[in-house]
Amino acid sequence: MANRRNFIKTAAIGSVAIALNSFKSKEEEEIIITDKKVNKPIVLSTWNFGVQANGAAWEVLKNNGRALDAVEAGVKIPEGDPKERSVGYGGRPDRDGKVTLDACIMDEFSNIGSVACLQHIKHPISVARLVMEKTPHVMLVGDGALQFALSQGFKKENLLVEESEKEWKEWLKTSQYKPIANIENHDTIGMIALDAHGNLSGACTTSGMAFKMHGRVGDSPIIGAGLYVDNEIGAATATGHGEEVIRIAGCHLVVELMRQGKSPQKACEEAVSRIVKLTKNRGKELKDIQVGFIALNKKGEYGAYCVQGGFNYAVNDNSGNKLVDAAYFLK
Repeated sequence: MANRRNFIKTAAIGSVAIALNSFKSKEEEEIIITDKKVNKPIVLSTWNFGVQANGAAWEVLKNNGRALDAVEAGVKIPEGDPKERSVGYGGRPDRDGKVTLDACIMDEFSNIGSVACLQHIKHPISVARLVMEKTPHVMLVGDGALQFALSQGFKKENLLVEESEKEWKEWLKTSQYKPIANIENHDTIGMIALDAHGNLSGACTTSGMAFKMHGRVGDSPIIGAGLYVDNEIGAATATGHGEEVIRIAGCHLVVELMRQGKSPQKACEEAVSRIVKLTKNRGKELKDIQVGFIALNKKGEYGAYCVQGGFNYAVNDNSGNKLVDAAYFLK
């Protein structure tokens, strides 16, 4: 009789366990199934200059380095290149002839640092990192950002290269401010990476729109707009017309959509669709704007989407470094 009771008790416990297991969410099942298939390390960045930038980031990642160090090293490549006319040294000036730079950085612990409207410093991303690591603040702007950079040993330099100055003087003849989609007067390098330890970080840096009003700040230095990282879920960064990205808190939206279960690709598509809807509601022409998002989740899956054709992004993982044309809405 006792053996019969033990058998029934054991069988009942087993049935409960099976029943409980059947109620596991799809997300939990997927994590169990795919945990060993995470594509890491991996780094993504915006535009064709992202290929070279990825190369520098990969040197860190392939040696088991931290994603934060990788993204800083990566974006410093176009920042320091005078031939890249929309990032750092060589960036096009505002309408007053001043080169003003914006940048932000975010690590796996949600530590953040940012600078905006920074002049005379070639590598704003490194200043942003020091804001994150050495101050009680998350953003410094204008002269305050410059004074902080100088106090940390950065060198004050003239960032207005000859070619950019020539273009600015030509622009002054008409002073017409009408940014053109996909022309390098509003490009940004945004970079997101997943390291071998499974941690995410991101960086974003730009000289902003050419011939903008002095003091204008776009989405690039704003955490949640031009960049967002959630180490439990994924990361996203943006490029294009910053005002449109800010309007929807774009990169935070992309990450939250991934939290809800959307793939990186679908999350980027949804964010672009919201920009499209708001643009139409405001009576604006879609052909006059460009916004692109790239996203990466904790499994190493990635995606990208933009308003109109012309946006590309670079991907570097164990299979190599490649440039990809992003899918787009406006056909």
